[in-house]
Parts: sequence; C-alpha cells; structure tokens
Amino acid sequence: MTTHLHYALLGLLLAAGVFVGMLLLLEVGRRIGRWRAARDPDAPRAEVGAMDGAVFALLGLLIAFTFSGAASRWDTRRQLLVEEANAISTAYLRLDVLPPDAQPALREQFRQYVDARLAAYRSLPDVAAAKAELARSVKLQGEIWAQAVAACRSEGSQPARMLVLPALNAMIDITTTRTVAAQTHPPSVVYAMLVVLMLVSSLLAGHRMAEGKRRSWIHIVGFALTMALALYVIVDLEFPRLGLVRLDAYDQLLVDVRESMK
Repeated sequence: MTTHLHYALLGLLLAAGVFVGMLLLLEVGRRIGRWRAARDPDAPRAEVGAMDGAVFALLGLLIAFTFSGAASRWDTRRQLLVEEANAISTAYLRLDVLPPDAQPALREQFRQYVDARLAAYRSLPDVAAAKAELARSVKLQGEIWAQAVAACRSEGSQPARMLVLPALNAMIDITTTRTVAAQTHPPSVVYAMLVVLMLVSSLLAGHRMAEGKRRSWIHIVGFALTMALALYVIVDLEFPRLGLVRLDAYDQLLVDVRESMK
C-alpha cells in the first residue's frame, strides 16, 4: 500500500467514525424524544423546532464555509505550481544572455534544482524526505544565485544583469509562497466545531424523528452518510498531497520544464 493511500484511509476512517457516531446519536435522540413524549405529551414543539433549525443552519453555514475555503486554497496551490513552472522556465531561458563560459554549470544546477523541487513534493506525505529535498533545493538556489551574480559582474553584462537576476529572484520567491500556501489551513478548532455540530445535529434530528412510530432508515442513513462524505471531501481538499485528491497531474508542468532543459 502506498503512503498516500494510507493517509487516504485515515481520512476515510475519520469520516466512518463520524458516520457511526451520527447513527448512534440519531438513535439516542429518537429514544430521548419518545421518552419525553411519553412523560409530557403536551410539551410545546414549535419553540424546539426553531432551536433545531438554528443549529442546522449553523451546520450548513460552517460546511459551506469550510468547503469553499478548502476548494479556494486547493485552486491557489494549483495556480502557484503553474507560476513556479513559468518562473523556472523564464529564468532558464534567460541564461542565454550570460557569458557562454558561465552557462553550462548554471544549466546543470538548474536541472538539479528542478529535480529537487519535483522530489520534494513527490515525497509527500513522507515529511522528512520532503524536507530534505526542500533543503537541497534551497542550497541549489544559493549556488545558482551566486554563480549568476558572478557572471553578471563581467564587463559589458549590464543587459544580462537586468534580465537574469530579476527572473532568478522571482523563481526563488515563488518557492516561499508555495511553502506558505501548503501550510495554510483553518485552525483545528474549526474542524472540531464542524464534527461537534454534525453530532449535535444528529441528536436533534433523532429527537424530531421520535414523532414517527417507525424509523425512516433512508433518512437516517442518508443524513449520516451525506455529512460524513462532506467532511471527508473537505479534509481531502485541504490536504491535497495526503489523500485521494492530488496535485500530481499539475506536477507534469515541472516535468515538462525539466525535459526542456536537455
């Protein structure tokens, strides 16, 4: 079993745990409702229904908020990958304006740099391996910058300096932006609140279902399954390198850049 499938299974286990918890609380809520109805048949229901509606509305709002945020951050990470591929390609092409004797070494370091960047993200979710590759890419950044600066100091290289150094700076800056984007997630309390609201909503929904003589299994299972799937998709979108939702297809952009450096 591959590592990313291992993490995908962890996400499925989380969703399965919420699913089972909701089923249990739906049943608990139904039994509490029947017990209360037997003790106080004339208890007011309109006020209780209004409070239930407020909780369900809050749950829907939180699901929409977390799903929208996760999808937006996924799209941002995809866009940053495109920007990095463009930045590396532009910087590599501009090496043509440097003195010919300085170009071979820089081109080789560019190849090693792209290999390190690809390896860093392909290593995930092995965090230790990814960090090692990121450290290697940072070291290569310093070496590329130092050699490019040295090449630009030669006589008559003012045009090269104006073209190459800004492109290299953009190539280096985008790596920091991608790292920060990969580490940007909502606080854990948001997910904890989402799970709690799902469970509380199950309890309240079960309480309301006590009015019927028989259980509506299609509603019980459908409600729990829908909430659990929503939670799974949100978490998977939020961590696109760990579960079934992947950015691997967009890594092909960097692969194409690397192949163009032959």
